[in-house]
Amino acid sequence: MTIGSALSVGLIGLRAFAIQMQAFISPGLPYFSIIGLPDASLSEARERVKSACQASGYKWPETRVTVNLSPASMPKRGSSHDLAIAASVLSAGNHIPHDCLADAIVLGELNLDGSVLPVNGVLPIGLYAREHGIERMIVPQANVEEAKLVEGLHITGVRHLGELIELMGGKAKYHLNDTRAPASPSEEGGEAHLPAIGDMAEVLGQERTKWALEVAAAGGHHLLMTGPPGSGKTMLASRMPGIMCPLDEREQLEVASIRSLCGTLPAYGISDVPPFEAPHHTASTASLVGGGSGVAKPGAITRAHRGVLFMDEAPEFSPRALQTLREPLESGYISLSRAKGTTYYPARFQLVMAANPCPCGYGYGDGERCTCREKDRIRYFSRLSGPILDRIDIQVEVPPIEHIIQGPSAHQTTSAEMRAKVINARKVARNRYAAQQWTCNAEASGSWMRANTSKSALQLIDLALEDSRLSLRGADRAMRLAWTLADLNGKTSPGHDEMMQGIALRTREA
Repeated sequence: MTIGSALSVGLIGLRAFAIQMQAFISPGLPYFSIIGLPDASLSEARERVKSACQASGYKWPETRVTVNLSPASMPKRGSSHDLAIAASVLSAGNHIPHDCLADAIVLGELNLDGSVLPVNGVLPIGLYAREHGIERMIVPQANVEEAKLVEGLHITGVRHLGELIELMGGKAKYHLNDTRAPASPSEEGGEAHLPAIGDMAEVLGQERTKWALEVAAAGGHHLLMTGPPGSGKTMLASRMPGIMCPLDEREQLEVASIRSLCGTLPAYGISDVPPFEAPHHTASTASLVGGGSGVAKPGAITRAHRGVLFMDEAPEFSPRALQTLREPLESGYISLSRAKGTTYYPARFQLVMAANPCPCGYGYGDGERCTCREKDRIRYFSRLSGPILDRIDIQVEVPPIEHIIQGPSAHQTTSAEMRAKVINARKVARNRYAAQQWTCNAEASGSWMRANTSKSALQLIDLALEDSRLSLRGADRAMRLAWTLADLNGKTSPGHDEMMQGIALRTREA
């Protein structure tokens, strides 16, 4: 009895696990079965594998063929295991040497003619292979560049099942089409040309709001901008990635792994620019947090990991969608439970919200142009519930611009200037929190700040608590803001002025 085998890797979210393919050809009526909790697309691999093997010159056995996906208790999904299933059957039929792929991960979707199609998730699988000492990967030719992003792996690309057979020392008869290979899911899902990040200098005025964005970027704080239409809220938010710290190598791989899973990595590549996600205000809850049958797929908050989630017209989002942000804002991850298991996705993002002062947008200043009734204004802004607003560190008013002609002494702060200050402040915070392994002030614990902040500064927090201007959570967030302001001002700890500014930024008095 000969049992053919091959190795593949499955993904539950970003968590990878090895799948051992074992094929057994036994006497009996002709039948091909795949066991081990495959989903519908994986069960359909029977017809793809059978046709591809015959298209490569292999005579399919007129007996019973069984392929087991081990461990059998783990659900498997997707078409990325087609090539490994075919390799295990060919090994069991002695068409390629037995166990020739025992030390290699095999990935790829098969077409009926034997051609190998690209798949998603190759980068996190490559990281898993390196972590577990697996040095060889056989992937579709279209995924080679992505797989090579992981150093230390020997990557082999194949365009046809016949090429895999010949690589393993077998004989194959096949024909490669001269036409361009089908576009990968990544190429279809991503944009051909990503727009460049604009410069803060392009936004007229709003120096106070730019300063608030600088504070948010320096400390990793969430931010809410409230102002009339056309005051520059969307322009300011879209330029925030340009003032944030570049991603380090570990963060770049985290972001790239998420994009690989979503199928958009070729559009971005490996980049040190923080991601920017701006879902439309009609977005559903599932599109924000992730969803889908079987194993949930990443949503906008996961795609914004290590970057910015911008919610323009925030009060227009459904209350249910807004409430789903509460747990990720605190924990930094999202847990999605479905019938086939629970999936964890990272979601450590900076939330930036923009809102009008009322439904018509003109409820500012003396309110002469506002046509909203009082109850409409209350209902509009009440969609941003207290628990959500309590998690927003900075709340600022964005006033309308009254002059487009700037005086000769007017200075428009550039993104480069702001970014330099942010990088320096982050470096100071990272050195201060080296023992705790925190990277910014937003991650610092309340107990640490209370133990290391001066008593005179803490007295201001007590006064704000007594006046019900802050909740206990808000007090911690105001202290984090004060520490960020101290870092930007070159101080070793926050004083009276920094604490006053931190409380003011929290309570929208700025």
